Amino acid sequence: MKKLAAIFAGFMMLSFHFVLSNDNHMNAEILDSVNVYIVEKGDSLNKIGMEYGVSVQELMKSNHKKSEQIHTGEKLILPKSITNAEQDLLARLVHAEAKGEPYEGKVAVAQVVLNRVEDERFPDTIKEVIYEKRQFQPVDNGSIQEPADSSAKKAVKEALAFNSKENESVFFFNPDLTSSTWLRSKTVTAEIGKHRFAK
Repeated sequence: MKKLAAIFAGFMMLSFHFVLSNDNHMNAEILDSVNVYIVEKGDSLNKIGMEYGVSVQELMKSNHKKSEQIHTGEKLILPKSITNAEQDLLARLVHAEAKGEPYEGKVAVAQVVLNRVEDERFPDTIKEVIYEKRQFQPVDNGSIQEPADSSAKKAVKEALAFNSKENESVFFFNPDLTSSTWLRSKTVTAEIGKHRFAK
């Protein structure tokens, strides 16, 4: 009987170890897929959001924060942002569409694309939104292939960091270059430089 009990106990120990090992492996996989940032002196959620192209709201949500207050040495989970390839594509669109426009207008162009991704009337990814037929002139004329300048790259990061429901624009156009009555019928949300933004 003792022998049977010893065999049973040994089996239970092996089973427990197997289950524990699987959990450890699963936790290691989860930790590998999470980026952690250690807060440095002078940091703010805005600054971190701008640097990593992550929404301040998402930073707060991922770290269960009720305020934007952070402390040196604190570890923050960096939520998933868009990929580097998506950032580059969006920056190239901003560069081509808003060349010569004020910086604020470049941020607003990037915001239009991000808003379209969230809007059910449009495709669900940045690439699909940008390459949707007859939506953006730089895609049609090939100027989207030009590398983005630093201003366009920064504008994309800012649009990502401060992405909010307040900016509902899903269209923009230059009223001097289009006679589209359909675009002109949309509700104007802002006018920046030569562009008119609308929803």
